[in-house]
Amino acid sequence: MSRTDEANADKDPTARPELGASGLDAAAQQVRSLKSLDRAPPIEPLKPASETRYLISDLCAYLETYLPPEQISECYRAYLFGAEAHEGQKRKSGEPYIYHPIAVARILAEMRMDYQCLIAALLHDVIEDTPIDKAQLAEAFGEEVAELVDGVSKLTRLDFKSRAEAQAASLQKMLLAMTRDIRVILIKLADRLHNMRTLDSMSPEACRRIARETLDIFAPIANRLGINWIRIELEELSFAHYWPWRRRVIQRALQGRSSGARFEMVSLVETTLRHALQQEGIAGRVEGRQKHLYGIYRKMREKSRGFSELADVFAFRVTVDRVDTCYRVLGLVHNLYKPVPGRFKDYIAIPKANGYQSLHTALIGPQGIQIEIQIRTEDMQRLAESGIAAHWMYKSGGQSAGANPTALAADWLQNLLEMQREAGNSVEFLEHVKIDLFPDEVYVFTPKGRIHALKRGATVVDFAYAIHSDVGNTCVAARIDRRMAPLSTQLRNGQTVEIITAPGARPNPGWLNFVVTAKARVNIRGHLKNIKQREAQALGRRLLNTELAALGTTLEMLEPVRLAAYLEETGLGSLEELFGEIGLGNRLAPLVARRLAGAEGADSETRLDNRDLHPHRLAIRGTEGMVVNFARCCRPIPGDAITAIFSPGRGIVVHRAECRNLGGLEGKRDKRLDVEWSKEPEGEFATEIRVEVNNRRGVLAVVAGAIAELGSNIENVQTIEKDGVMTDLEFRLLVKSRDHLARIMRRVRLIPDVDRITRITRS
Repeated sequence: MSRTDEANADKDPTARPELGASGLDAAAQQVRSLKSLDRAPPIEPLKPASETRYLISDLCAYLETYLPPEQISECYRAYLFGAEAHEGQKRKSGEPYIYHPIAVARILAEMRMDYQCLIAALLHDVIEDTPIDKAQLAEAFGEEVAELVDGVSKLTRLDFKSRAEAQAASLQKMLLAMTRDIRVILIKLADRLHNMRTLDSMSPEACRRIARETLDIFAPIANRLGINWIRIELEELSFAHYWPWRRRVIQRALQGRSSGARFEMVSLVETTLRHALQQEGIAGRVEGRQKHLYGIYRKMREKSRGFSELADVFAFRVTVDRVDTCYRVLGLVHNLYKPVPGRFKDYIAIPKANGYQSLHTALIGPQGIQIEIQIRTEDMQRLAESGIAAHWMYKSGGQSAGANPTALAADWLQNLLEMQREAGNSVEFLEHVKIDLFPDEVYVFTPKGRIHALKRGATVVDFAYAIHSDVGNTCVAARIDRRMAPLSTQLRNGQTVEIITAPGARPNPGWLNFVVTAKARVNIRGHLKNIKQREAQALGRRLLNTELAALGTTLEMLEPVRLAAYLEETGLGSLEELFGEIGLGNRLAPLVARRLAGAEGADSETRLDNRDLHPHRLAIRGTEGMVVNFARCCRPIPGDAITAIFSPGRGIVVHRAECRNLGGLEGKRDKRLDVEWSKEPEGEFATEIRVEVNNRRGVLAVVAGAIAELGSNIENVQTIEKDGVMTDLEFRLLVKSRDHLARIMRRVRLIPDVDRITRITRS
C-alpha cells in the first residue's frame, strides 16, 4: 500500500475534522519532509502484549497459584465441554477456536478471578456459536455460570434493521447483564482484548470497525471501571488498526524527541527524585516512562496542538506507603523543580468517578522540559491498575480511604438501569452510555458539603439530576455560591450549588439544548415522552369521539365485543393504547371510527365526504400540548379559518385553510381533519409580519416599542437590507388572536417611517 493510500485508509468519513496546520498535520509534515520515508529509522510494528498461545495445561498450571484443586478440575471440565462444542470450528487465523476461550480465561486468571468466572470465560462463545443453549449449560455447570455466558452472548437470533441496531441491542443486553453481575463485563473486556491482540487476521474494513467500536465503548468501560492496564492496551491496539499512519507519524516524532539527551534527562530526574527521597528518609519507588502513543494523539486532538507543542510527554510516578507521605513528597518535588501554575490536581481528596486516587503535578524539569509527576500509595497504585478487579485480586489487602471502586461501579450500574428504563430503544440507550463514558470532570458541592463529579460543561440542570431524578424534574432555579443563577449556567470547579424546586414544575424541552450528562438527557426525554403520551391519549379520545359523532354514535354506545375484537385484530392492549396511537397520528381517527361503527360502505363514504355540513368539529384550545402542532409555513392564530392534517408520530398539524402547502390534500379526506378554534382559546400563538421601513437610525427600536405597547412579545427579529434606502424588518410575534394582530399592524402602520406591513406566509 502506498503512503497516500494508507493515509486515505485512515480517514473516518463520520469523524469530525481533526486538526489544522498547527495540529497533527504539522507533525505529519515534519515526517514527510524527510528525503525518503524509506531512509527514516525503521518503525517496529505494534506487537500484542502477549503473542503466547496458551494451552489448557498452561492455564491449569497458572491456576494452581491461587485456586484449590477441585476448582481447577471444574475449569478443566469446562475446557473439555467447550472443546467438544467448538469441534471443527476455526478462527480467521486458521487455529482451532478453543485457543481463544483459553486465552480469555488466562487474562482473567491474571486478574485472580474466581473459578466460576473462568468457567464462563472458557464457555463464553458456546451459546452464541454452537447448538448448546442456556438450559444445557445451566444443567452442566450451574445457573450462575449460565447467566454469565448468556450475558456475554450477542443477540443473534433476532431480526434487526441494521448492523448498528443489532450492535446496540447486543451491547444493551450485555450492559444490563453487567448490572446483575459485574463479571459479565470483565469477561467481555478480556474477550475483546484477545480479539484485538489477534486482529491482524481480519479484513481491513473489519479491523477498522472493531477498532472504532473498541475506542468508543470497551476502552471507556475499562477506564470507567478503573482497569487501567486493559484500557491502555485496548487503546494502543485500536490506534494501530484505526489510524496506523498517524501512529507511525507520532512514533517517529517521539523517537526523534526521545533519543540521546532526552533519555539521559529521564534517568537524571529518576536519580534526583530517589536521592531526594533518601535524604528525607522516605521509602518509595520512582518510575519514569514515556506516555502512550494514543494518549499523546488524543491530547493533540483535544488541544489542537502539533507534536512539537506538547510539553509533558514524559511522566514519573512516585509510590509511597501512606497518604500523608504523598503530600510530603509533593512539597519535596516542588522544591526540586518549579511547578507549572494551574496544573496541580488532588485526586486523593477528590477521587475520580472510577475511584482513581493520586496527586498530579506538572513541573519544569531539566533542559526546560515539562514533566508530569504522579504521587500515590501502594494501595492507590493497585487500584489504579486493576480498578474493580482489585476486589478479586487483593481481597486480603486494604483499600485506600475514600476510594471504593466496587461501590462507585455499583452507582454507575444503577445509573445504567435508570437510563435503560427511560430510553426509547437500544440505539438511544447506547448513545446515552457513550455520553456517560467520557467524563472530563468538574467538581461541585451541595450546600451540605457533599461533592458531585459532573462532566465538564455540565449545567445547573445536570447537577439537579445528579442529586436525584425528582429534583431534576421539579427544579425551577438555583443559587450558585449564594447568588441566583439561570438553569443553563455552566458549572465550574469548587462552586456550591443549591437547587430550588417547585411541586408543580416539570421538565422543559428547551433543557435538551444545553444539558450534557446522559442522566439528565435521558430523564428529560423520558418525562417528556410520558407527558406526550398522556396528551396523545387525551387528544385521541377527542378525535375518535368527534368522528364517531359524525357517524351518529359515541364511544360509550359501541358494543364492548366490537371494541375487544378491534383491539385484538390490531394487536393493541387497551383502549388507552388505541387513543395514544390516534393522538400521535399513527392511526387515522376517521378510519378507526368507521371500523368501530361498522359503517364502511358507500353510504358512510358519502356521509364522510359531507362532514363540512356536520356540526361536529374538533375545537382547538391551544393547550393540547406536544401532540397539536401549528404549521410554521402559515402560523395560524385564533380567528383564522383552519384545517389540520395527520402527521405520524407528531399528532396533528394545524394550518390556515388557505395555506398553499395543503394543495395536494383537497380530495384526501382521511388525511385531513375538520377543526375550528375554541370559543375561548388560551395562551399566545406565534405569527410573523414583515415591515418595510425607511433605512433610518432608530427605526427598529420605534417599531419594536409600538409592538410592545400592545402587549405582544417579540420572539425573533431579522433585518433584510433591500437597496440602501428601504429595509425589511421581519418579526416573529406572540399574539392572542387575529384581532390582536390587527391592532398591532394598525399601530405600526401609523409610524412615519413605515411604508408597508404584511403578514408572512411561507411556502
